[in-house]
Amino acid sequence: MRRETFDMERDVLEVGDEVTIVEGQLPASYYYTVVPALAMSRNYKNAERIKSRIGVVVGKERHDSSYYVYIEFDE
Repeated sequence: MRRETFDMERDVLEVGDEVTIVEGQLPASYYYTVVPALAMSRNYKNAERIKSRIGVVVGKERHDSSYYVYIEFDE
């Protein structure tokens, strides 16, 4: 299992939700978005890319005006 943190502006995901992510590419890194644009990851180097495209929300924390969402992926 691999657990990653995503930033979420609005409180739209709940623990236990199954989510799908899509990969975006920058010139030197990759990022992931929970579709349809619900949360976004940090930038990852090529060796750190997430292989799975489906994950499960396992935690959520409120930070100031946004949320951190913890998603587990089978890798």
